Amino acid sequence: MPSFLSELFPPATKFTADDVPDMTGKVVIVTGGNAGIGKECTKILLGKNAKVYIASRDEAKAKRAIEELKGVTGKEALFLRLDLANLRKVKTSAEEFLSKESELHVLFNNAGVMSCPIDYVTDDGYDMQFGTNVLGHFYFTKLLLPVILSTAEKAPKGSVRVVNVASNAHLFSDVKFELLKDSPARRKRRTELLYGQSKTGNILLSNELARRYGHRIVSISLNPGAIKTELQRHSGAALTAILNWLVLKDVSFGPLTQLYAGTSPEAAAMNGKYLIPWARVGAPAKYAQDSDKAAKLWDWLEEQVKDI
Repeated sequence: MPSFLSELFPPATKFTADDVPDMTGKVVIVTGGNAGIGKECTKILLGKNAKVYIASRDEAKAKRAIEELKGVTGKEALFLRLDLANLRKVKTSAEEFLSKESELHVLFNNAGVMSCPIDYVTDDGYDMQFGTNVLGHFYFTKLLLPVILSTAEKAPKGSVRVVNVASNAHLFSDVKFELLKDSPARRKRRTELLYGQSKTGNILLSNELARRYGHRIVSISLNPGAIKTELQRHSGAALTAILNWLVLKDVSFGPLTQLYAGTSPEAAAMNGKYLIPWARVGAPAKYAQDSDKAAKLWDWLEEQVKDI
């Protein structure tokens, strides 16, 4: 079966929530942990005794999720305000976390937006999908790297990880640097293709993080699978209905691959890998494996945040 179809219709999972090891003493951040896959991921991590921060821009929604998850797990997640579409607010969020914690064992860069209307841009003027999914997460990760690296010095080798949620939608588009900021050229681009380039960006960024820091931490990117979540809210009712019927899986499947990446002993040896549903090593498009492109993207991202 071709890889794309194998990712859409994966074989039965061999990794389940029960396989997540005990996370007592581990500090974890899940961006977008208040909804969809992130919320399911948070629920399982709480059940395994992790100290989990839900990083979200919507405090009311996050607080509701925290109360709901407390009722289910008996454990209480913590709220961290994070607006990935505003770089100064990203900095404030990282500073808030660092004022509270001296360790960070796993960072799940899970939050994302998909198929936004073309006129949606970030507060800093970037394409909303790339600005949120890639640039915001890059800056957040960069600011947290000192505590991630210091945690790795004390933790078992391979246990401190950054998990970057991408998608098989990366097959729609390579990264086009001229389309990352708002411009007439960007506005002529289909929003689905802009989403695709953001997911390619996630993989390239994860690969470059692995290259630069893989001697101390583990960086993994992944396709979580085709899952029923709010991510499809801009896709239109007809398309969403078709996807729900033919392709999309229950949200309970959503966190499996990223939990495998972030917690399983086997994934300690998977630095720089790309995982596919459910918890399998796959291979992204060749352009998403381009090390020169990854380094160029990292440098471009550094340039965007240098004066924040």
